[in-house]
Amino acid sequence: MKIILSRKGFDSTAGGVPSPILPDGRIVSLPIPDPLSPVRYGEIGGEERDIGTLVSNLTGGRIRRNSRGHLDPDLIAADRPRPPAWQPIFGQEGAAQGHLRNRGVGPGDVFVFFGLFQQTRWHRGRLVFDSRAPRQHLIWGWMQVDRVVPVADCPDDIRGWAADHPHLHHDGNRNNVLYLARDRLTGFGTKAPLPGSGVFSRYRRALRLTRRGSPRPTLWRVPTWLHPGPGRAALSYHEHPGRWQTHQGITQLQSAFRGQEFVLSTRDYPASVAWLGGLIRRQVHA
Repeated sequence: MKIILSRKGFDSTAGGVPSPILPDGRIVSLPIPDPLSPVRYGEIGGEERDIGTLVSNLTGGRIRRNSRGHLDPDLIAADRPRPPAWQPIFGQEGAAQGHLRNRGVGPGDVFVFFGLFQQTRWHRGRLVFDSRAPRQHLIWGWMQVDRVVPVADCPDDIRGWAADHPHLHHDGNRNNVLYLARDRLTGFGTKAPLPGSGVFSRYRRALRLTRRGSPRPTLWRVPTWLHPGPGRAALSYHEHPGRWQTHQGITQLQSAFRGQEFVLSTRDYPASVAWLGGLIRRQVHA
């Protein structure tokens, strides 16, 4: 099994601002803008997660409720009206998909989605970013792969229930792939079944990647077991030894600025399975 740290959601380039940590502690990853998408921000999230209002407020109206958003990964059934056959789904294309293909990512592997976040507060009835709060990388969701479906060969039944998925509207790229989620996690050795995909609903320290006090979101504090060693392939895009430092039991990683998909072999890092399973169990039992 492989675990893929997958960078998704608003950031300083795509969207121009972080995704919000809401005043009540909820974390909401904002889908990046996409003029080809059939879905508008105001159509995502309903009353519980009103993505259109969040995007409009937090970008100062630069991105509007009727702007089109790239809802991908699409993990939350309640975010949109769904056909009965709908299931969580994620798409990738171009160089990022080439990296996943070259690393052999497929059924049974788990995407762990992270992105750039910042605390928000209420100011005169509007939600705004708290300028005193740091920007930080947070883990916000997961999805275990059940099937890998090239868009060029996508069968009609999937095209039917996934008709508004943005990657079905990027048909020109043959290196364009859909990943369909498993209903339940496998390979985690847990007696109680865990969902094959989902989001982490509230901020927790365990979800934070950025080292506390760092002015750079890309400087991470990670579990010491993640530090590469002899005979163990490093997290992809992070092979250079200069990125890693362990001192007095604390491991920090200067994470890559480029790249969306960072692949880790659980065979080389077996502790990663218990780590991820623990995060998901805590969310499920919260």
